[in-house]
Amino acid sequence: MIERGSVGETYNIGGGNERNNRDVVGLICDALDRAFAADPRLAARFPNCPSAARRACRTLISFVTDRPGHDQRYAINAGKLERELDGRCTILFDDGIGRTVQWYLDHEAWWRDITSGAYRAWIDQNYGFRSAV
Repeated sequence: MIERGSVGETYNIGGGNERNNRDVVGLICDALDRAFAADPRLAARFPNCPSAARRACRTLISFVTDRPGHDQRYAINAGKLERELDGRCTILFDDGIGRTVQWYLDHEAWWRDITSGAYRAWIDQNYGFRSAV
């Protein structure tokens, strides 16, 4: 997109994998379970995760009644990307979920700063309010 896309255009990136969010959450849980099984050190880092106690992460899934119908369909139309730039996803959805979960496990400091709010200091320092001169 950077090299061949048109300035000002928007391109959706997707792999033609229409899923409902329950299925995606299940894939994330399964990826976490596999990661914990493969690396026993994760149990010490994340002791509250069900996988640390060899239980399935799917046990954390609960359903709420305040958003009926929101679990049905999520999809992106990436046709414009394919037509105009010959762009296609080369990673299977399930593999991509596993790789994404592993990225978050490997980059704990990054997301800890986000969940703690510490990133706001960096945002304020670099993008904070500046008075007009």
